[in-house]
Amino acid sequence: MSHDRTNWEAAVRRMCLALPETYEEQAWVGARWRIRGRTFAHVLEILDGTRLRSCRQSSSHFSIDRSDYREQSRLTLPRVEGQSGRMRAPENLLADCGSCFGLCCVALPFAKSSDFAVDKAAGEPCRNLRQDSRCGIHSTLREKGFPGCTVYDCFGAGQKVSQSTFAGRDWRQQPSNSSEMFAVFPIMRDLHELLWYLADARDRDSAATLHDRLSGEYAELDALTESAPEVLLSVDVSGLRSRINELLLEASDLVRAEVKGKKKNYRGRDLIGARLAGADLRGASLRGTYLIGATLRGADLRLADLIGADLRGTDLRGADLRGSIFATQFQIDAANGDGSTRLPQSLTRPSHWA
Repeated sequence: MSHDRTNWEAAVRRMCLALPETYEEQAWVGARWRIRGRTFAHVLEILDGTRLRSCRQSSSHFSIDRSDYREQSRLTLPRVEGQSGRMRAPENLLADCGSCFGLCCVALPFAKSSDFAVDKAAGEPCRNLRQDSRCGIHSTLREKGFPGCTVYDCFGAGQKVSQSTFAGRDWRQQPSNSSEMFAVFPIMRDLHELLWYLADARDRDSAATLHDRLSGEYAELDALTESAPEVLLSVDVSGLRSRINELLLEASDLVRAEVKGKKKNYRGRDLIGARLAGADLRGASLRGTYLIGATLRGADLRLADLIGADLRGTDLRGADLRGSIFATQFQIDAANGDGSTRLPQSLTRPSHWA
């Protein structure tokens, strides 16, 4: 690093640390400065040695004024209200296949199984992918042996990488971008999934005491998704997920506390094929629970924590999932339900349900 850059970073450090209650820590890349758990400045270096600053003032970032930082530093993550404070899906976290270059059909590998009819290596275009980046058998994927495709959800990462990270440059027209684009895509997908969980928790009235921290993490993570490919490729996704998960656990406890009394804790349990029809699972912890092929017909899952729960083939006919926290569309798509299944407002009823 040049002498000028060293002096520049030192000047930023002095300015930040002069603010009341400021502390410095390592971020996912580079260094950041925080007050009461909220980041207000971030410096990182990309491959050519250029230093970037992240210190914006907008609807999802904030500024701090030394004379009155308590008022200036309040974060405002745009909230999308649903009934009773429940999340309605943010549009930027919904897949828009028409704006994507078919990245999930190329970048990701799959093995011949009950989910996929053939083997495909990472970086190899699926044989069903057309030149316009659309699927040639989209309407008959299940019948043709590709049900795994119907339940995949990129959380909007496909269009983000295609149109923002790589500025609309298709990997077909610019093959030199392809390997980097395919490597960035799964990282972006993981980041967008974390944004989904943060947005869900932030929109819960019962987690009001965590709103500032949730907003801070969302703003910082959202800024990270705007980074250049080389920065995204250096992100420690596992470490980032672990840190954010601690906050999500706190939010889960507050949300589930709305259900009075003792609640079921099946976290990480193997409940494959379990018979739980009509079970009272209100406020239950089903984090990482294996519920493959389980029967939850008519079960009450309101305010249950479903993060990481495996719902492949789970019978959700007549089940009530309203208000469940951290539920995702791909979990619902992988399950079996019907017209009487009640879903969170942020999710839609799969077309293959009866």
